[in-house]
Amino acid sequence: MEKTVSEAIAYRRSTRVYKSEAIDSEKVKQCIQNAALAPNSSNLQLWEFYHITNPDTLSKISAACFNQNAAKTARQMVVVVTRKDLWKSRAKANLQFLDNSFAKVELTEKLERRKKQAKDYYGKVIPTIYFDIFGILGFLKYIIFQIVGIFRPIYRQTRLSDMRIVAHKSAALAAENFMISMAAIGYDTCPMEGSDTLRIKKILGLPYGAEINMVIGCGIRDEAGIYGPRFRVPFEAVYKQV
Repeated sequence: MEKTVSEAIAYRRSTRVYKSEAIDSEKVKQCIQNAALAPNSSNLQLWEFYHITNPDTLSKISAACFNQNAAKTARQMVVVVTRKDLWKSRAKANLQFLDNSFAKVELTEKLERRKKQAKDYYGKVIPTIYFDIFGILGFLKYIIFQIVGIFRPIYRQTRLSDMRIVAHKSAALAAENFMISMAAIGYDTCPMEGSDTLRIKKILGLPYGAEINMVIGCGIRDEAGIYGPRFRVPFEAVYKQV
């Protein structure tokens, strides 16, 4: 029986050792589909998910993850990749979706305004934020926006490093969707930070603009793979009601 959201969150642990028991690739794929429904910046969906089931590829990626137990014993893996370089095509896809959606309804004056705002956002605002040349334009925009920000609220994350962070935050939200979905059906995962990301890019044949967000080992937990009870600092130390 599938777990509730709260049950899945409580069940999920970073699993470092997996049983040799196989897991269903189709079920893992369904969990990846849930990952793709995650909230993300401007709905640009600047991510890709590589579902690794081939034993040879698993072995290569395990080596690139230093053969840590969570990689070495994983039955499958999911590599979450950021694709900030695809912002143009993803913005175009949003514009096409808007055209198709608004074409199906009778446009009132209010809807006409909403359509224009949405199309201006993807046709003008997104290019203003994302277009860059070797980080130079981003830095100039950052300086200008800081000055404007003295007088009114303004979006300030315009540098190349800022936009990378935005893409990785969105990808991390998707990864969490995936891991909670896996926990809900009794499958286990471990997000691995320790890896040679350049080697993994080469193994997967990724282009220069792609970046590895995280590698997630997947399988069914061996109880020896849960390294002790869960520790969290007291909730009162992190909860601030304002």
